[in-house]
Amino acid sequence: MTMDHKTEMKQLRDELNQHGYRYYVLDNPQMPDFEYDRLLRELEELEVAHPDLARADSPAKRVGGEALSQ
Repeated sequence: MTMDHKTEMKQLRDELNQHGYRYYVLDNPQMPDFEYDRLLRELEELEVAHPDLARADSPAKRVGGEALSQ
C-alpha cells in the first residue's frame, strides 16, 4: 500500500525534527549526516511538488537548530 503525500511528509518532518533535536540539542546524533541530508532532500522535493502541503515550520525551511547550553 502506498502512503499518501501528506502522511509521507508528516513522517519525514517528524523524523527530521527528532534527529535534529538529538544532533543540535543533545549532541547525540543517531543518524549519519548523509542519511539526514537524503531525508531532507526528499522532503524538499515533496514540498516543491506539493506546495499546498508544505508547512512554515518544516525542517526543510530551517537554517539550524537550537544551540547547545554548553
